[in-house]
Amino acid sequence: MTGRQLSLLRSPSARFVAAGLLLAAALGAGSADAATPAEGSLTDTSPPASWSGGPFANDNASALLLSPPQCDATLNPCDDFTLHVSTPAGYGTDHALVVDVSWADPSADFDVYVLDAAGDVVGSAASTADPEKVTIPPTSGDYTVRVVPYAATGQTYDASASLQSTAPPSGGGGTGTGSGPAYDTFAAPSSFTDADNAGEPSIGDNWNTGTTMYQSSLSTYSVTWDDSTTPATPHWSDVSANAGNGCAQGSTVSLDPILFTDHTTGRTFESQLTGVDSFTCWTDDDGATWNPSTGGGIPSGVDHQTIGGGAFSADGLGALPTSTYPDAVYYCSQDIATAFCALSRDGGTTFGAGVPTYSLLDCDGLHGHVKVAPDGTAYLPNKGCGDNQAVVTSTDNGSTWTVNRVPGTTPGDSDPSVGTGANGTLYFGYVDGSGKPGVAVSTDRGATWSTPQAVGTELDIQNAVFPTMVAGDDDRAAFAYLGTPTGGDYQDQANFHGEWHLYVDTTYDGGRTWVTSDATPNDPVQVGSICTGGTSCGDDRNLLDFIDVTTDDHGRVEVAFADGCINACVTDPQHAGRDAYATIARQAGGKTLLSAYDPVTTNVQLSSLQVTRQSDGQLTALVDLTNTGNRALTGLRTQVLDGRKQVGLTAPVDLGAGETRTMSVTWKPSGAKSHTVSAVVDPSNALAEDDETDNKAATTIPR
Repeated sequence: MTGRQLSLLRSPSARFVAAGLLLAAALGAGSADAATPAEGSLTDTSPPASWSGGPFANDNASALLLSPPQCDATLNPCDDFTLHVSTPAGYGTDHALVVDVSWADPSADFDVYVLDAAGDVVGSAASTADPEKVTIPPTSGDYTVRVVPYAATGQTYDASASLQSTAPPSGGGGTGTGSGPAYDTFAAPSSFTDADNAGEPSIGDNWNTGTTMYQSSLSTYSVTWDDSTTPATPHWSDVSANAGNGCAQGSTVSLDPILFTDHTTGRTFESQLTGVDSFTCWTDDDGATWNPSTGGGIPSGVDHQTIGGGAFSADGLGALPTSTYPDAVYYCSQDIATAFCALSRDGGTTFGAGVPTYSLLDCDGLHGHVKVAPDGTAYLPNKGCGDNQAVVTSTDNGSTWTVNRVPGTTPGDSDPSVGTGANGTLYFGYVDGSGKPGVAVSTDRGATWSTPQAVGTELDIQNAVFPTMVAGDDDRAAFAYLGTPTGGDYQDQANFHGEWHLYVDTTYDGGRTWVTSDATPNDPVQVGSICTGGTSCGDDRNLLDFIDVTTDDHGRVEVAFADGCINACVTDPQHAGRDAYATIARQAGGKTLLSAYDPVTTNVQLSSLQVTRQSDGQLTALVDLTNTGNRALTGLRTQVLDGRKQVGLTAPVDLGAGETRTMSVTWKPSGAKSHTVSAVVDPSNALAEDDETDNKAATTIPR
């Protein structure tokens, strides 16, 4: 379902209204009007197919609730265009079918649905974007493109269908070629309530205690780690909030679960959506005791809530807490026509009024998880804001919000995610309309962005869902998602048989390059289709809408995901069973997101030797020394030999981590002959290095 429809049907009070409108729509059901022209064809060599429709005198009354809406000549008007598509085998690997519908009047609003020959919806766009854009695999067949007037205003529309390349963008850097960090996976104990009901899991980490917190539906788990073993040994506890440990509304009822842990303070929030607001509890002792919260701000959205927090911004009102708790806490949720964010200044016990962050004139309803940067800037990502995805930003403690689109991205089916580096660098992870994962980076709080770049290309990822991003040091970030190298329509339950794994892309250079890890190489997370279409899905919606990622106090990446392929499915990937088992992938090797915990390396490299003959016959050797380790080195000397004779020994020098210095030695050679000149750094082996083989170099100078 679209965000607009999903928000209504998740609201209990709306179900009676929905039932009435459904009945009225069914009684008035009929056929759609024909567009002009009524049909067209599209091949890999043909130009785009174009058509138009309208004007429409009234709105389609069923568009608010049905996917696709009902169509008839009176109450529920719409247009149908028949599209015949013929493409060669394998064409969908790097191409997509794109439908655009646009109109002149900004107060009008049209929705678009693409149906296959069986009448099933294979793609839709039902925001307030102009144009509305639908991107689906370019599979040969006959399709119906249905254009529905959500807000008619007597308006006409123009539409086109084209086949477009989905080749990865070339700008903004490249994907790394080496192996990424290693991961181990840990499943929750099977005795835990909700252990196999972990669709839409959340994860947080208390840096004060080293405890990882995990939300699985109504249940909250804590995990402590024994890193003296390999792999680490987890100790799981069910610490769900309830009346007995201080929060009576905890773990009682939910339309959506969410968890957030503030790294710095160690406070964890667990929130359960009620459809009006949320039942929220918080803990300062990793779930041993809980405290009640008012839940969120009023007004509040009915769907898709998120909680986040961090430092207050010095740039806005309300920059001081009203309790001893030092950080700001945000509660955001989406409604039919906007999304609201409310600020708490007393540690999440109470919240101020909900503030609209955008309207449907700006963005589609659903949003991702709110994140707060070290400088107090709050970010709320959105998968569809006009032609792009975007980050909605507040620099004044939630008083006002600005939509910052990410140029080069296209609207997708999964919520995007942001991570904030230690000095404010903003990392945006997304899956675009082609189904492929990508990233963009901003160093000015989302005002401008690097050119988006595809990731996962070294493992040939063709489809991805559920992107989630976290950052550590300003130049380090990790981007997790479920991905598959199988191309095509990943929501085609009957025909898509791809094997999905959990992938993590990591950057250590500010997003210029990324290296990909398969975190579940021997255990698929899902086999077959994954539906991201809302409550209209079949049993392939077992994983629901998102996964989550965090880091521990050493910068280890920890990913919460629901494992949809367990037991017999692991050994027989075509096994029909689907699950949603609570699982954590935890970094087990490689550099983390905090350089302070990088393994200590000691190495000096003689990186260059150049020898030149001067006009007076003297020889000069220029020797470059590079500290390739991560600690400073002192007292380094360099010896230069002409044949077997030492002609120079430099004075001791110091080299910082990563630093390069050039040493110079000049001497008068003996005899008119060729000379073999060699150089050795640390000739007495006073320094114990990780690599002793790169300390020497030699070259020959002809007579």
